[in-house]
Amino acid sequence: MTSSLPQPTLRQPSVVCFGETMGMFTPTSSVPLNTAATFTLGTGGAESNVAMHLAELGHAVAWASAVGSDPVGTKIIDALGAAGVDTRWVGRTAGLPTGLYLKEPDTGSGARVFYYRQGSAASALKITDAVGWPLAGARWIHTTGITPALSASCAELVEHVLDTAHEWGASVSFDINFRPGLWPVAEAAPRLLALAAKATVVLVGLDEAETLWGCVTSADVRALLPEVQYLVVKDGSIDATEFALNADGTDTITVVPARKVDVVEPVGAGDAFAAGYLSSLITAEPSAERLARGHSRAAWALGSRDDFRPGLGQRMSADEPHTDASDNDRELELRR
Repeated sequence: MTSSLPQPTLRQPSVVCFGETMGMFTPTSSVPLNTAATFTLGTGGAESNVAMHLAELGHAVAWASAVGSDPVGTKIIDALGAAGVDTRWVGRTAGLPTGLYLKEPDTGSGARVFYYRQGSAASALKITDAVGWPLAGARWIHTTGITPALSASCAELVEHVLDTAHEWGASVSFDINFRPGLWPVAEAAPRLLALAAKATVVLVGLDEAETLWGCVTSADVRALLPEVQYLVVKDGSIDATEFALNADGTDTITVVPARKVDVVEPVGAGDAFAAGYLSSLITAEPSAERLARGHSRAAWALGSRDDFRPGLGQRMSADEPHTDASDNDRELELRR
């Protein structure tokens, strides 16, 4: 079964995102799942959400993963291709299904999701699958803490990419994205901390850091990850803090307040923030601008029930760094 839509113009991707994307069923109206009669089939996945935002911002971005040889897998590939994401490195796995989840709208007690992903095609990803991915030619690789929770082979894959990225000349961004439904805190906390320590950029919510590691402030998170080049701690609707490591071992700390918006649904806002921040980092914009761009895309995403909300704006050539940024030289030397 193949995709029915044409691929975007083929070029070497400068950014590669990898992880699972699933078919997403949501009620067509804001009612609890048990009373819903009709549903909409969409797609949802943290890493592919970031990829679609980056494509909209003008980056040459690929999503690498696996889906089943089923109509849901085809729908996912079509949706990402239509958003400008290169899907040439998405495998079709016969005998294993594309993962699914149900999303219950916020009817007063918060939105809820129910996953049906065990034994999915993406959960079977392994190190050898990445051999054909365009990682060596990429400038950036993005993944999240969801992927290592899917299976032992996925955990090995994420660790391999983080360990090998410097040989490929690539920087790695790692969004913690702790999912308590996938693994317990006792298992996730040390694994996610160890993986994060290997990345160039780490993004984490302060609430996640408190759950995982007992952190109360952004400085507490920095104390656990002192050598990460760029650490971004997001404190919900309050602010985001960036710790940028200087050559002398000190930090440049930047705090930018979050934008005040009416929240329709929070799902997908973290991915939007990650994409806005990473896009500005790739294009060598100053730290305050990086955080502001993250907040801007997150605010846009908060106004929709969709995991990915298009239409905020597009830059036609976003892979070349801006030459007028004050920290341009340091931004171009991110690779570890």
